[in-house]
Amino acid sequence: MRQTIIAALTTATLAIAVAPAAAAEPPARPSLEPLTRLSAERVLIADQVAAAKYRTGQPIDDPAREQQVLDDVAAQARALGTDPDEVVAVFRDQIEASKIVQRGLFRIWDTDPSKAPTGSPDLSVIRVEINRVSGELVQAIADTDAPRTSPRCGGRLLAAYLNTDRTMRLDMLHAIALGRSLPHVCNEKWLVTRP
Repeated sequence: MRQTIIAALTTATLAIAVAPAAAAEPPARPSLEPLTRLSAERVLIADQVAAAKYRTGQPIDDPAREQQVLDDVAAQARALGTDPDEVVAVFRDQIEASKIVQRGLFRIWDTDPSKAPTGSPDLSVIRVEINRVSGELVQAIADTDAPRTSPRCGGRLLAAYLNTDRTMRLDMLHAIALGRSLPHVCNEKWLVTRP
């Protein structure tokens, strides 16, 4: 599966590389790695969310909570002067990535109950940490507008993904989820259709 994620990111990178070039970029660009690291943190927190939901029988899907998260990050984006639609698109991916982890862990625990959590973390406490990471992620999105709209974004994102996966030593489930959390990081504003 990890090869599938890397192949998908590589394909996206190649597509970007052969697209019409935009104006020359300034030499220095903020790294996308802080953004991928925060995404990885959010993916890892999903373990605690899964444990809380598993022990209490709560469903993985929570449309009301998901909408609240999207509304909150859109408001934060507006306050930072960043496009709320871009931020919401990234956070839809973050939410889906969290669900990948939760579903994966539920399957593991259902298959082997000895691996299931014995305690139930307090979801309200976990959400404080999720909100902290989400706020930092909104800021990271705002701080990386230039590299996210660059023709080189795909390559930079792939490098940031690979480095984050390596340095944080993600297992397969979390590496897959991290890959799922990133599709809307690169904004294709720079792709202008020529007549």
